[in-house]
Amino acid sequence: MRLLLPLLLLAALMAMLMLRGYVHSEILADHRIRTEAPSDQVPEKILDGGPVIDTRDGRATSLRVPDHRLVLTFDDGPDPTWTPKVLDVLKKHHAHAVFFVTGTMTSRYPDLVRRMVAEGHEVGLHTFNHPDLSYQSRQRTDWELSQNQLAITGAAGIRTSLFRPPYSSFADAMDDRSWPVTRYIGSRGYITVVNDTDSEDWRKPGVDRIIRNATPKGGRGAVVLMHDSGGDRHQTVQALNRFIPELQARGYRFENLTEALHAPSAHTPVTGPDLWKGRAWIFLVQAADTVTDALAVCLAVVGGLVIARFALMFLLSGAHARRVRRPGFRWGEPVTEPASVLVPAYNEAKCIENTVRSLSASEHPIEVLVVDDGSADGTAEIVEAMGLPDVRVVRQANAGKPAALNNGIAHASHDLIVMMDGDTVFEPSTVRELVQPFGDTRVGAVAGNAKVGNRDSLIGAWQHIEYVMGFNLDRRMYDILRCMPTIPGAVGAFRRSALREVGGMSHDTLAEDTDITMALHRAGWRVVYAEKARAWTEAPESVQQLWSQRYRWSYGTMQAIWKHRRALVDRGHSGRFGRVGLPLVSLFMVVAPLLAPLIDVFLLYGVVFGPTQRTIVAWLGVLAVQVVCAAYAFRLDRERMTHLISLPLQQVLYRQLMYVVLLQSWITALTGGRLRWQKLRRTGAVEAPGGGVPAPRGTTAHEAERRPVA
Repeated sequence: MRLLLPLLLLAALMAMLMLRGYVHSEILADHRIRTEAPSDQVPEKILDGGPVIDTRDGRATSLRVPDHRLVLTFDDGPDPTWTPKVLDVLKKHHAHAVFFVTGTMTSRYPDLVRRMVAEGHEVGLHTFNHPDLSYQSRQRTDWELSQNQLAITGAAGIRTSLFRPPYSSFADAMDDRSWPVTRYIGSRGYITVVNDTDSEDWRKPGVDRIIRNATPKGGRGAVVLMHDSGGDRHQTVQALNRFIPELQARGYRFENLTEALHAPSAHTPVTGPDLWKGRAWIFLVQAADTVTDALAVCLAVVGGLVIARFALMFLLSGAHARRVRRPGFRWGEPVTEPASVLVPAYNEAKCIENTVRSLSASEHPIEVLVVDDGSADGTAEIVEAMGLPDVRVVRQANAGKPAALNNGIAHASHDLIVMMDGDTVFEPSTVRELVQPFGDTRVGAVAGNAKVGNRDSLIGAWQHIEYVMGFNLDRRMYDILRCMPTIPGAVGAFRRSALREVGGMSHDTLAEDTDITMALHRAGWRVVYAEKARAWTEAPESVQQLWSQRYRWSYGTMQAIWKHRRALVDRGHSGRFGRVGLPLVSLFMVVAPLLAPLIDVFLLYGVVFGPTQRTIVAWLGVLAVQVVCAAYAFRLDRERMTHLISLPLQQVLYRQLMYVVLLQSWITALTGGRLRWQKLRRTGAVEAPGGGVPAPRGTTAHEAERRPVA
């Protein structure tokens, strides 16, 4: 289900976007317009005849509108702005008209077509996508007619026998290219209606000129061409409001085509399956438009959130760096008291020696407790065989990382507790820098600066960018806001009294580090970030490992947010996290990333269906903002800029993986699924740094599943 639902959602979204592109003439549209051609094959009686051409049953006849009868016709609608105004004027003056509607506009605005029919007007086909049928095959012509008819049926429950070709003119303009199309249209049961009086309102020549153009000479009848869509039609509306009463005063009647010709109605009611098919079509189009419009709003929201987040990170992370780097800055009195370093370990035989040796070089007095959580690979024996002073092994049956940490806390000798992962190495100064903020008695926990040690591979480089930009830059911002959401499991420190107050590490979530951090905030403790407390961790080196890790992180973060949801109503100093931190974490770490794929979806849509150039420029603009932000983050962390070369590729590939992981986490949460704690088998690719720089080795890691905990 967790895999099927994302695929179904993606398929539904793409189907809706395709439907929208189809209905908005962005797919399969053909805007070619034919040039003049000979008219040798067109019968003289058609060229010299009236604007109503009937080629049904092999006939070739034409009709004119009787004197003092005017048939107003409007092309290219319905338009949500101008068609209602045209209908209002017609209703005001008790006049009828014929609306030649396109399938695209009818599908989008079916209520207007329904109103036309209800108020006694006639509707006719104007094709679905408004192509010049002279360029189209018979199959495409049939498709244009059937889709146009389907939309009208869904909108008004009728079929119509009237048709007007796009780009048509007078009957004497019929040529050898358009005449075969007209004959074929007749064979399909339609009457072709052109015009013999063109108002030229599409030129916007002014109200007076439109009225002069639309007025027939000598009291003759006419089919008058106007438009209710395709641009600004306010001149058309104003002209109608004068034109109709003026000619009514001169004895003209404004009628439907069949009324003027005393012919049977052009409308036929539709019932049964054909009616339901039309209604289903209208429903799907409306749903696609609604969903797409909602997604566009969400995209605007995401864009606003991204810009706001970047602005906050720039301002606040810079402020944090200036504050902690100014000469003479210190948290309080220097902290020299020893600390207990807890290393929870489960099957860490390949990493544990590097981890412990890095701790033995610490410049700060420490004791090291390696809590062996039922390892089956000799992890505990490796540590014991090292014979290092102040390093103890605490063994327990497999119970999970939170239990191992709590066991370590119980065995720790000191009040300052440092926690790290079994695949991480510290620099000699890490512990010293990590505990200095405890010089401020209000500080209950400290987040260190986690670095990716195995960054030489492409996937490692992408994670390196993410750690520097997405984690550490965020931590600077959250430190200033005093709502740090997570102390990384790879490098963090706590006061024993603070841990005791919140009940220690909890099994309630899969993100015990986020859980404990939120609990400390709610208890009123400050949580800060120590940029110089660097730890080098081994990041996943395969997509499968990365998926497993981020899936657990995302799901665990959601669990922690839900667990501490009542922080929103906490009061006093402890309520700051609920008022500021929890909404920001929910917005930036859960909601915004869930909506962020819309950027890529609309990018793909825009590239394929247009406007391609503007879409690419917009995407490059977003990428430029991210590059600037990433470069700023690298500068603050004093990292080499060379790794940013892979940033564009990261945005194309890596982000998509993170999107799917987050979506799967959402689905797991919403469907009530349970995710087991998973262990990544490490390779020991990150060794103890010499002079503060790790020595990465490129090897391939495999994932091993950790036994489920109670």
